Amino acid sequence: MGNSNVLDDLEPYLKPNAGVQIFNGLAVAPIDSKNPYTRANAVYFDNPAWASGYFRACHRDDPFKDRWNSAIGSWNDKVVVDIGCGPGNLFATLGGKPKTLIGVDVSKVALGMAKEIGYVPLQADAHNLPLATEFADIVALNATLHHCDEMATVLGEAARLVRPGGVLICDHDPQLTAWDWRGLGMLLYKIRLPLYRLFQGHVWEEQRHRMASETHHRPGHGVTPALFISILEPLNFDVKLYPHNNSSGAETFDSVMGRSKFKYRMGQILSGIDPDSTEGALSLMCIAVRGHC
Repeated sequence: MGNSNVLDDLEPYLKPNAGVQIFNGLAVAPIDSKNPYTRANAVYFDNPAWASGYFRACHRDDPFKDRWNSAIGSWNDKVVVDIGCGPGNLFATLGGKPKTLIGVDVSKVALGMAKEIGYVPLQADAHNLPLATEFADIVALNATLHHCDEMATVLGEAARLVRPGGVLICDHDPQLTAWDWRGLGMLLYKIRLPLYRLFQGHVWEEQRHRMASETHHRPGHGVTPALFISILEPLNFDVKLYPHNNSSGAETFDSVMGRSKFKYRMGQILSGIDPDSTEGALSLMCIAVRGHC
């Protein structure tokens, strides 16, 4: 895909006077590079080794694929926007033949990788997208909201892109009630970094930068049902929420949450959280369909 093709593929979906330019094969929109969370994400994913490791290891398992395929159905011949696409994990895992697959991220290196597997790459700030309103059949945010400074703003921007009858899907963002660690659980959380440094010194630098990029993935932070409902329902979305522990596939939609890993269960138990409760589910998947006016 050459420079002209990137712009040609993206042009029908841009706002007027969006200020998007092509640099080194990527479409680039103005970004607030002073925001520390934006910088943290760019620093992590602009490291080729770290981005490649993330691409190989994250969101590539069978339960993830089964859950997302069940949520999407088929995205063949559809216009899809993957916000926070990183190096392209979602498409690499699901496959298929979207009509247009726009990948939005702040990292040039990650977008370059995504471009190689079929994304139309757009470097942009998810808080202020240069994309038009109500054009996308599917807007996906996989493990995206918690990397952003203002989650509500990003969710609203993503919703703006969805056409009537289209679907917005969010997943792999930590549920606040599951991560409200305290007491001994909070102590366990705090000592994890020294333990990483002591026992995994060879990957310490990567771990440090990766954690810095996860803005709201920490005790006292995370998504809630109220976040999705308050933003999406006034925009005429039918909102369905599915708590899970990242280990369940299509059965997630039959209220099967799966079982979380021991370290998370232990942290929750020490914090007085029931790891088998709905509130203890690590992630909260949102599937929201926009109604016709």
